Amino acid sequence: MDDIRGRRNDLDGYSIEDLSVGMTARYAKTITEADLVLFAGISGDCNPVHMNENYALSTPFKGRIVHGMLSASFLSTAIATKLPGPGSIYVSQNLKFRAPVRIGDTVEARVTIVEIVPAKNRVVLKTTCTVGETVVIDGDATVMVPTRQ
Repeated sequence: MDDIRGRRNDLDGYSIEDLSVGMTARYAKTITEADLVLFAGISGDCNPVHMNENYALSTPFKGRIVHGMLSASFLSTAIATKLPGPGSIYVSQNLKFRAPVRIGDTVEARVTIVEIVPAKNRVVLKTTCTVGETVVIDGDATVMVPTRQ
């Protein structure tokens, strides 16, 4: 269960003073063909392993795979909309891609606070994306969080 206590509404994120180690939030999305095509168009990444089934069949993946950065973008969604939420700013993100994602898979992005740095108004998050029980991406992020006004 997500631990996102203390928010007033969807436009207010958490202040650094409201956060605690262990707070967690999730965002899940099922990837469609349209998502993949739109991401390719926006990013310019038209690698045939994503776009061409005949080509992708000849790769170690034995079929098309979703762009890793499309799946990773759901971490940004969890951060920007849930924890710490609106007003937070990405400072850094480290990612390790562990397994492929396919069209039709539901990717669940999870962010968990592992450290709070009040002097710099920053939090460090453990970031993970899963498909079912399979970890497809893991890493960590540093995010700047507003103070109470």
